[in-house]
Amino acid sequence: MTRSIDQVRSSSVRKVALASAAGTTIELYDFLIYGTASAVVLPKLFFPAGNQTVSTLLAFATFGVGFLVRPLGAAVIGHFGDRVGRRPMLVLTLTMTGLCTALIGVLPSYASAGLIAPVLLLILRLLQGFFLGGEQSGAALMVVEHAPERHRTWYGGWTFLGSPLGLFLGTAMFSLATVAAGGDFLSWGWRIPFLASLVLVGVGIYMRVGIEESPEFRELRAAHRVTRVPLAEVLRTSWPKVLLGVGVNLGFNAFIFILVTFVLNYWTAVHHLPQQQVLTASLVGGAAQVVAILIACRIADRVGRTPVMMTGALFIILFAFPLFWLIDTGSAGLLILALALAYAGSGILFGPMASYYPVLFEPRLRYSGAAFSYQLGATLGGGLSPLVATALLSVDHARPWPISLYLVLGGLISALCLLGLRRSAPGPVAD
Repeated sequence: MTRSIDQVRSSSVRKVALASAAGTTIELYDFLIYGTASAVVLPKLFFPAGNQTVSTLLAFATFGVGFLVRPLGAAVIGHFGDRVGRRPMLVLTLTMTGLCTALIGVLPSYASAGLIAPVLLLILRLLQGFFLGGEQSGAALMVVEHAPERHRTWYGGWTFLGSPLGLFLGTAMFSLATVAAGGDFLSWGWRIPFLASLVLVGVGIYMRVGIEESPEFRELRAAHRVTRVPLAEVLRTSWPKVLLGVGVNLGFNAFIFILVTFVLNYWTAVHHLPQQQVLTASLVGGAAQVVAILIACRIADRVGRTPVMMTGALFIILFAFPLFWLIDTGSAGLLILALALAYAGSGILFGPMASYYPVLFEPRLRYSGAAFSYQLGATLGGGLSPLVATALLSVDHARPWPISLYLVLGGLISALCLLGLRRSAPGPVAD
């Protein structure tokens, strides 16, 4: 029996969505294990001993610089994604980010190599951030350009499942390495999650080389409508959308990277409680975010993206203080509850973003516009948040209320920018 066109298209969309999800899972695994390591390993191994706070700040600073180059990576990779094609750029970003991660796993420590150790760490971190700058947005728009319009948010959300799944895999691998290495975790156990990246990258590349180029890009190329310098045109014609898009992602990224990196350090260094408890809570949180993303995307296809994403932004505002109230009890059970709610609530804002950013820009400018706007928001929000939170913790004798205020501000920025985009770009862009 011959398959209908709709069946063939649905099968193709699912294949692209799964390949994109697999790729972003691996990319986020690479990026997030660095965040975990910057909280528990890097301060002790890659920087001079003496002042724990200074070492932690330096480790979080190397985490932040990876974000600083993400807009540059978005601009360069987005440029070629709009001119050469989406598919080759996605294979490139996946390969290079994974290679950088694996190389971090074989670096010498400060004790054995001196200053060369943190310098090499910084270089690899910069390269990792550069290539990730073109990854998530490119993978999302690839799915959106394959999907039928009425299901774009649903299939696009599969791409961003890579974030919690990558977190889940990274946290599980760190937990496994902690148990396997025991007292030798700092000597060799911490390297296991980084080296395991090579296996995951091989799987991701296998899945990505088998997908077809975006149909919308094929049409642009056939019609000779490829733009010569897409980002320049985006900034000239659509800069309000770019700036508002930056703000939408800023609040989410500030919140999520407080969860991913800072909470681990806060639990172990301030409360002096076992890191395994935070890793376990993060596993539960990652699973909760997967469910929240799927539900949010399904609802967004019916009622519109903006109302659903606004709900997520309001959650961040309202939960910023209860998050630390629960953590400060020192109860492992309440820590799990806090992170499960935090990851799930933020997933309501995050999930629909996968289809939200691509439709802000016309197809010939889409890779450059979506990637640059999204990644600049990630840089200003996520890249700086662990560093800012560590500094804010000293404002009131290790009490976290200034950090909660910081998260409230981020949530407000996201909410106001969502309203601004809905007003300035009505129709399918806003809804």
